[in-house]
Amino acid sequence: MMSAKTITSIPFADQKPGTSGLRKKVAVFQSPHYLENFVQAIFDTIAAPQGSMLVLGGDGRHFNREAIQVILRMAAANGFGKVLVGQGGILSTPAASCVIRKYRTYGGIILSASHNPGGPDGDFGIKYNTGNGGPAPEKITEAIYARSKALESYRIFEAPDVALDQVGKFVMGGMAVEVIDPVTDYADLMESLFDFDAIRAMIQGGFRLCFDAMHAVTGPYGREILERRLGAPVGTVINGVPLPDFGGGHPDPNLTYAHELVEIMYGADAPDFGAASDGDGDRNMILGRHFFVNPSDSLAVIAANAALAPGYAAGLAGVARSMPTSEAVDRVAAKLGIPCYETPTGWKFFGNLMDAGKVTLCGEESFGTGSSHVREKDGLWAVLFWLNILAKRGQPVEKIVYGHWAEYGRNIYSRHDYEGLPSAAANGVMAHLQSQFAELPGKQFGAWRVKFCDDFSYTDPVDGSVSTGQGLRISFEDGSRIVFRLSGTGTEGATLRIYLEAFEPDAARHGQDAQQALAGLIAIANELSELKQRTGREQPTVIT
Repeated sequence: MMSAKTITSIPFADQKPGTSGLRKKVAVFQSPHYLENFVQAIFDTIAAPQGSMLVLGGDGRHFNREAIQVILRMAAANGFGKVLVGQGGILSTPAASCVIRKYRTYGGIILSASHNPGGPDGDFGIKYNTGNGGPAPEKITEAIYARSKALESYRIFEAPDVALDQVGKFVMGGMAVEVIDPVTDYADLMESLFDFDAIRAMIQGGFRLCFDAMHAVTGPYGREILERRLGAPVGTVINGVPLPDFGGGHPDPNLTYAHELVEIMYGADAPDFGAASDGDGDRNMILGRHFFVNPSDSLAVIAANAALAPGYAAGLAGVARSMPTSEAVDRVAAKLGIPCYETPTGWKFFGNLMDAGKVTLCGEESFGTGSSHVREKDGLWAVLFWLNILAKRGQPVEKIVYGHWAEYGRNIYSRHDYEGLPSAAANGVMAHLQSQFAELPGKQFGAWRVKFCDDFSYTDPVDGSVSTGQGLRISFEDGSRIVFRLSGTGTEGATLRIYLEAFEPDAARHGQDAQQALAGLIAIANELSELKQRTGREQPTVIT
């Protein structure tokens, strides 16, 4: 007989969510009571009314299915009335947001470590999204953390596993479980936003594309939308079967890790368009033939061409970008006469702006772009927006980007990631930088004079909440800048990110290599941070 039980446990001190939920090694989540305690902390904190509906799914990584069964039994024991769970345990992060919003559920639990590696020795993650479809704001994640440190028991139902591989309806105690097709609701939403007829005609006219799902969650979404609905040839989606270890790859869509797609797009017989998405489907990389589109430029190009897509033809309320993202979209906003907001890194900061109707488009330099159609960044949405622009303008990717630079100027931009640093060394770099801030303004470094430097803080214009310690900025009088930030998405050591940006108005110089153009700023960053001396690293792990 099925019944609810209360299990005694001990609180854990390390369940503090980062910028996108709690991420740890798989083995940590598999340890006794660890997952259960964090889920109970979520349920206690959100205090959902009896009978509430919840969405549940993940990116298919190792431990995804087992965690779903635990969460279903705990939801039943905690008074939920219904859970919508993706077939096979699959729901991309943007699709989960779509389902939460469409069915007006109380919220959702998404199991993902995004672009982090998977497999038994890889990473796992869990986050709670609120009823607007977006990541829980800091006041909720902080409350979850506080509860996790005091929790001494959790409630769980004794029940057999739910059959996740078939769409259908089940009952667990007094709770309904509905296994849903994870793709259809999301695909329907995409079809309502973009001109599928125009994209289909372009493909039928010989336009060739390649989408790399990186053996992550977007394979089924890509096949349904690109191959079935838009008519791209079977095989357009490569690495399209979600695997628990992502095929042994690193599901981060950048020039380093999406090397198979890069080789195709820089090959002799390259398609017209290439794109990749990440582990949970919320990031994107855009490529033309022998041409890489920087994510900051991608956001700006989408904003400048938004009216070409039916779902955005009425105009944009405003745009937003994370602080480290280049100021390219600011220039578009100024020309359109709409507001541009600068927020900390983390999609939850965009949610308030979108809910208040202040912005329509938003993006981050870390290959994340999105809009108010959901409350998460959305990889396939960005791919479809680019296809819509290409279909309407009839120009190749490279020509569209160069035309954009000719009109707005080019914000030459790069990010250098130093992954897996000892935390003490990374914190030492940041402390050393900050110790110089009082004396840096007015100081000359070659052609660059420091205008100001600060530790970025943000006051939310909607709810007045304040977020501090969001990254160290060094701005120069010519508009160039260097930003240093410790990432909040890793599980081992620390990732130090250095962002470099310079504005180039001269079209004759728009074709220069970004690393060469930014060489002077890179040297200043190394000098000020003492990075090599303090970390022993000669080169970044990843350059984008």
